[in-house]
Amino acid sequence: MLGRIVEISGEGRRLSLYRGFLEISGPDGLLGQVPLDDIEAVIASNPAISYTNQALAALAERGTPVVICGRNFTPAAFLLSVDGHHAQGERFVAQAASSLPTRKRLWAEIVRAKVTAQAQALDHVGASSLALRQLLPRIRSGDAVNIEAQAAQKYLPALFGSGFRRDRDVEGINAFLNYGYTVLRAATARAILASGLHPALALHHKSKGSAFCLADDLMEPFRPTVDVLVYEQSQKGVMALTPETKRAIAAVLHSDFKTSEGITALSTLMTRIAQSLAQVFLKERASLAFPARLLPLPAGHAAPPTETNENE
Repeated sequence: MLGRIVEISGEGRRLSLYRGFLEISGPDGLLGQVPLDDIEAVIASNPAISYTNQALAALAERGTPVVICGRNFTPAAFLLSVDGHHAQGERFVAQAASSLPTRKRLWAEIVRAKVTAQAQALDHVGASSLALRQLLPRIRSGDAVNIEAQAAQKYLPALFGSGFRRDRDVEGINAFLNYGYTVLRAATARAILASGLHPALALHHKSKGSAFCLADDLMEPFRPTVDVLVYEQSQKGVMALTPETKRAIAAVLHSDFKTSEGITALSTLMTRIAQSLAQVFLKERASLAFPARLLPLPAGHAAPPTETNENE
């Protein structure tokens, strides 16, 4: 069963543990229960939420991230397990000892995959991807000339319109993207820990205030999957981030991708990619396990969403 995204957005909610269930209560009593083993991530998007230590510990034991949202659905904090893999110590050491040329080569691989995914996204919506595809041969180790940024300057206006600017503090499409990227970052962080890697030891992203820079690295090629979902919502005239819109965007983790091992949901694919990164650090393979097509299969092939919102 695919995991559920549980968003807690109501005022005065309380999360507690009850016999293997995450129990959600409000001022007037019990609102619902979700089996702990079914939860992919918990997103806490209201400031007036309380938790029992038992509930948080039970989620951490299962490697389930709890994302504390700040302004406009941007993540302010994550709660994740400190013990994610039986070979964690060995993999931490290999990750920390990885050479700069290796990290720069891997970052170039990620940038190439991201720009390819952006081009595929533009093809999907009927826009021209030629300008992005012309950038691909220029990507070198470490992306020294910042093809990633050059591609973004061409890609976002081509997808969302010439007047669009990425601004995390603005409502509408930007808030939709914030929410989708938050879901994607949580799943990526979980995959990294489940693979025995440390999320703070990045390939490229650097931030003194973030312990999840590696998640920011690995999620990059799958941002366009979120972008396409947001584009489709905007084409329907949906501009408010309602519970229904959140469910549609959170379903990104259940998008089906065609891989060499068959049809794979994005949440599972992220774990495979993180595992392939660990294998690169251990010198067991040379490259990351990205599929050739970096957008999901058409909706008719996708598994039905199973995410949950406590407002339902």
